[in-house]
Amino acid sequence: MALSAQQILRWFNSVKLSSFITAIQLRKHFPRPGKTLLHGFSAQPQMSSDNYFVQWGFKTYRTSSLWNSSQSTNSSRQEIGSAQGTLLPSMSEQTQKTENIPSFDSELSLEALDDRPPVSPLQPVSEEEAVQIIADPALPPDSYTLRDYVDHSETLQKLVLLGVDLSKIEKHPDAANLLLRLDFEKDIKQILMFLKDLGIEDNQLGTYLTKNYAIFSEDLENLKTRVAYLQSKNFSKAHIAQMVRNAPFLLSFSVERLDNRLGFFQKELELSVKKTRDLVVRLPRLLTGSLEPVKENMKVYRLELGFKRNEIQHMITKVPKMLTANKRKLTETFDYVHNVMSIPHHLIVRFPQVFNTRLFKVKERHLFLTYLGRAQYDPVKPNYISLDKLVSVPDEIFCEEIAKASVQDFEKFLKTL
Repeated sequence: MALSAQQILRWFNSVKLSSFITAIQLRKHFPRPGKTLLHGFSAQPQMSSDNYFVQWGFKTYRTSSLWNSSQSTNSSRQEIGSAQGTLLPSMSEQTQKTENIPSFDSELSLEALDDRPPVSPLQPVSEEEAVQIIADPALPPDSYTLRDYVDHSETLQKLVLLGVDLSKIEKHPDAANLLLRLDFEKDIKQILMFLKDLGIEDNQLGTYLTKNYAIFSEDLENLKTRVAYLQSKNFSKAHIAQMVRNAPFLLSFSVERLDNRLGFFQKELELSVKKTRDLVVRLPRLLTGSLEPVKENMKVYRLELGFKRNEIQHMITKVPKMLTANKRKLTETFDYVHNVMSIPHHLIVRFPQVFNTRLFKVKERHLFLTYLGRAQYDPVKPNYISLDKLVSVPDEIFCEEIAKASVQDFEKFLKTL
């Protein structure tokens, strides 16, 4: 059965009243129609429930009116027309009210913006915003080379500028992990300033740090304490800088270990304080390397080669590398010089540089002198040739002053060997 125009009008009024009450309640809970959803974007004011129901009722009314148009009377048409005239201004008023709602951007002050809570990182992002996001390429979780991280690490970039060879450091996984965790300004800069104050030049920093990258894990105060200890043992600043350059790991050892090493060489070799200091300045690796080769060589000199303790002291103060030389090389050199060339112990002690010379060079020159009949190593006889001149001078001087022959003759002789 079709509804009359008056019934429809009364039903519309009841719907409007209930929707108006509901809209007021919603505004109490959501007082800001233009509430911000994402950073830089705000939601548009949605259509109120009042307007929604009015428009829905209006569409329903028009459908009902068309369905009953053939059966309604002229008076009912007039009532329906008056009902439409009553409803349309209400809709326009609602639309006008919606348009007159102040925007969120116009009324919200700067103080209110500061009071608003920060945007949550878990807040959803629209597709338009997601397209505009430019993310840095992700770092590889693991890699066999530091080259993959140089573009992303300021620390690695500045170390490369200093001359550090990352290709050598990356062979040690612990070193790569250490450098990637360090901050240049906070962790590295102070160490670099310390090394420069110590006497390491700018062009030497790269080589030094390539060998001893672990110095960045050391506490700065501990490094200063170790330098102060060496100064207390009368090592000059120039000597300390020289020792640090030649033995990059020197400052990585504690004061106790440095003191024990100095005490060992002074006691084992029976050297004075000054000679001990001169010894480690010339070969600072004695303080950082293993003591086993040193102990082994000391036994070789005494038991196998037959040198006396004072003779050993004299030789190692002249050639400190004899303490760390290869045992096989020492025995082969001594055997050839002493047994083949017939040079006694006391002459070898006077010229210990022979132990620091390649054996084939000694053999070539001795055989050439023997071929010329000039291999005379006894100082009391004429045409004496010392071991020093035999092994230390270049080929030109050896041929001209010692062998009394040309370099071409020497080279032709070597081809016969």
